[in-house]
This record gives sequence, C-alpha cells and structure tokens, in this order.
Amino acid sequence: MSAGEPSPLFAGVELGGTKCVCTLAYGPDAIVDQRTVPTTTPSETLPTICAILSDWERDHGFAAIGIASFGPLDLDPGSNRYGRITSTNKPGWPGADVRGILSALFSVPVGFDTDVNGAALAEIRWGSGQGLSDFAYVTVGTGVGVGLIVHGRPTRGIGHSELGHIRVPRLPADQVESACSYHDDCVEGLASGPALLARLEGRSPSDLSPDDPVWDPIVHTLAAMCHALVCATGPYRIAMGGGVVSGQPHLLERINAALIDSLAGYMPLPGGTDYVVAPRLGDLAGPLGSIALAANAAG
Repeated sequence: MSAGEPSPLFAGVELGGTKCVCTLAYGPDAIVDQRTVPTTTPSETLPTICAILSDWERDHGFAAIGIASFGPLDLDPGSNRYGRITSTNKPGWPGADVRGILSALFSVPVGFDTDVNGAALAEIRWGSGQGLSDFAYVTVGTGVGVGLIVHGRPTRGIGHSELGHIRVPRLPADQVESACSYHDDCVEGLASGPALLARLEGRSPSDLSPDDPVWDPIVHTLAAMCHALVCATGPYRIAMGGGVVSGQPHLLERINAALIDSLAGYMPLPGGTDYVVAPRLGDLAGPLGSIALAANAAG
C-alpha cells in the first residue's frame, strides 16, 4: 500500500465455542460493524455467518476474510481435511468444514488459523507484542489455548500449538478431578474455567480473595506451562488473558514470581517480573485476531 492510500477494509470471523464475533474493520481504531452469533450447530451457525459476510460484501466490500476458529484444526493446505475442525469436544463440530463453508461465496484472499494464533498476531500488530518476532498469547477460559508465534509465524509441524494440553506436575495436595476428558493432569484440566469451578465446590469466583488457597494450583499450573514455553521456544513476552485471569491482577504477579522461581536463574527473562503481561487489546484481542489474519492474507 503506497503512502497516502487508505487502509483496506477487512472482514473477520472469530469462531468460539460459545459465540462467534464477526467484525468488519480497517483496524482496532476503525471498526465499521460487529455482530455476534451463538455457536450452536454448524448447520445453523455457519450459514448465519455467511449471511452477515454477504451483507457486508454488498454494502461495503472487503479486501480479505480472516477466520480465527476454535480447534483443533487441520491447517495443512495439502490435507484433504484442510480447513476443518478435528477432535473437538463440542458436539456436532468434529469435521466441520469451517474454512470451506465461510469462504466459498467470496473471491477474496482468506486467512485461516486458530483463534489464539489470530489473537497473538493481533497483539503483535497492535498490542503487547509490537516489535516482537517471538511471542505467545495465552487465554485461560473455558479451555486453555496458546497462540505461539516463532520467527514471526504461527508454529505448524504436525499441528498448531496445543500447549494447553501439556501434562504438568500437580501440587502434592491437589486431588481435584481434571476438567479435561483426555488428560488427568494437563494445564486445561487443572487451570481452565471448568477446573476452577470444580475447585470452588459451589462457591462463586467473585467471592474469592487474592489469598484464597484455591488460586495456588491455578498459579502453579500456569507457571509450569510458561516454564515449558520459555524452554521450548523462548518467546520475548507472554500475554495472558481469558475469563479466569482477567479481573484478577494478582494472578499475573504470582505467575511471574512462580515462573522466575521455577527457572531458578537458568534462563534470564526480558522484562523480569513483567514477563507475563495482560493483553493490551483486552477483550478485543480475539475479534481483532480475525482482522489480523485477513490483513496478513491480503499481503
């Protein structure tokens, strides 16, 4: 784009397990329209999103579409299942051809990746990861997702990052049943929103004080995951948000301290006690992730 040329308009879809956020925007400071669609079944949700995109194409036009979806996803363009959701726990969605259905009606470039990779790219473009080529975005909510950017690109290999499912040591006294149906001791099973609710035994999260012992296994588990991230790919910064962490600023402080203690001086951290930070884009990191994917697809 040459100097003085207006920024192109992008359409984005953040497909979440509970809701989908459709965004039409030039960037974070110029959102033209945004609509929310409940995530029910593929046969209901995806056509509704297509109708929104068609309205936007007719009324505004757009240069590219970005699709940031919950997963796991098949992201291999050479696979006959490319663009589909694979082994999700969400009923009705395994095998759903998300990319194929949402892009079929439009002759524009399409960016497709996980919701957390999209959010990581948005934070790099506009938020807490600006200027960084190696960065991680973590969301701790219904699940634990990690958007992992290495040398400026989301990791691939046999699949995208699934660091929310790495197995970590429990605290010795932690006997609460894992919230993950696949693993007894993975990060998602021990520190996600459902895991927190299981630990509360009927109490409300809003009633918890910062020193409530229920936070101890949450901090321990998330710090162990950050330790693995540091040792595996060495991101310059980790942004951590999501429903469990947002509104609990004491957690990031404790996670930073636990991570530093865990590393025991073996690897220095840029930023020191501010290595794990809140996403600068806040709740917009996810929706803007789809816009970042569209912008990257447009080139």
